[in-house]
Amino acid sequence: MKFMYFFLPTLPATLEERRQLRPIANHTERWQRMISEVVEVAQKAEELGFDAVCFPEHHLHSEGLEIGGLPTLYQHVIHHTKRIKVGPIGYVLPGWNPLRLALEISWLDQLTKGRTFVGFARGYQARWLNQMAQKIHVSATVSDRSETDRINREAFEEVFRFLKLAWGDQPFRFKGKYYEYPSPQEGTPWPAHEWTREYGAYGEVDELGRIQKINVVPKPYQKPHPQLFQAFSVSEETVRWCAREGIIPTILLPQPDVVRKFVEAYQEESRKSGRDLKLGENIGVVHCVYLADDRRHALELGNRGVCGTGFARFFHHFGFSEAWREPADEARYPTGKVMLPASEVTIDRLARVKFAFAGDVSEVREEMDALVENVHPEWFVWQATRVCCRSTRSNGSLRFLAASCYRGTGSLLCSRLSRFGREGRAFVGSRN
Repeated sequence: MKFMYFFLPTLPATLEERRQLRPIANHTERWQRMISEVVEVAQKAEELGFDAVCFPEHHLHSEGLEIGGLPTLYQHVIHHTKRIKVGPIGYVLPGWNPLRLALEISWLDQLTKGRTFVGFARGYQARWLNQMAQKIHVSATVSDRSETDRINREAFEEVFRFLKLAWGDQPFRFKGKYYEYPSPQEGTPWPAHEWTREYGAYGEVDELGRIQKINVVPKPYQKPHPQLFQAFSVSEETVRWCAREGIIPTILLPQPDVVRKFVEAYQEESRKSGRDLKLGENIGVVHCVYLADDRRHALELGNRGVCGTGFARFFHHFGFSEAWREPADEARYPTGKVMLPASEVTIDRLARVKFAFAGDVSEVREEMDALVENVHPEWFVWQATRVCCRSTRSNGSLRFLAASCYRGTGSLLCSRLSRFGREGRAFVGSRN
């Protein structure tokens, strides 16, 4: 099992400091602290054997809670590490010009000699996606099968189709609903057509000196392209689409029976597409991990982090809480009719449904072993929690949890804990 650390970059501050400094995202000093901290945590993750670190793409968060990334951030982290892969989970495709995104991805892959990957997302935050996608009239969605949802998926898939063509070796034409290349389709006048006809790609220019096909360069360093991920899948439909496209889904729903169903669906759909995969191969799962001397203190860490503060006060409003449903909820909160209320989004619930692994070393190992026994996931995506809504510095230094991945069984080992000190908790939350 491979391990990926999913950053939730947050400008470091307590809730009271956020009130006093609002909007905290205008303060350069807080940005610099966050950027330095991201690098330090990535370096420690690399040292401990993690395979990758990843980031979401979100923008315009004046509160400083969820600061997304652009390729420049990934390049910065790669520059300050040696081996670990760095990338997004994921680029919100409806918000990108597909040609620009293809170029950004390939340049980053070339500059870092293949130390990146690519994740994709559809976009659920209208605050910034509606602004970026205004020219094509695409909005954020909550996957509710509405007309807005359909249009969002349509734009998402169009950008994805373009990326696959752009990473290929041949020049091409593209005609979608939202984008066309070349533009205009009848041809783009090109004064230097003789130069291109002699030295450029075959078929790029016609006899009238017009660009008729585009050849996106550079091509990715990795062939045919960087590894592909899909951000936080919550439906079998998405999982099956990922299987057909060779994309690794990162499954957000944590209930063991649901995860098993999704993993088997991926395996089945992959077989239909000519790929015979083992159970769990090309699958990612997302979880929070809270380690302490005992379960009570581990749950306290979770309550002060993303599972307590972040999900209940912020992500709940975008429907994330529906992922933590239990069978007993149907009587009071029927699915599709009544959303699970924020008061129900507690660390205890997230631990019960197996999204949060909380306890001492042996308890967390049991949770990990059960996960491996159930579906054998290739990727474990470790949801960051320590930087959510709180100060994350103590005397200018980070306190790290020493965790290592025992690849023989997938168990989470904490054999290095004494090396870094019993107070170390960089990956699971910190006490200030």
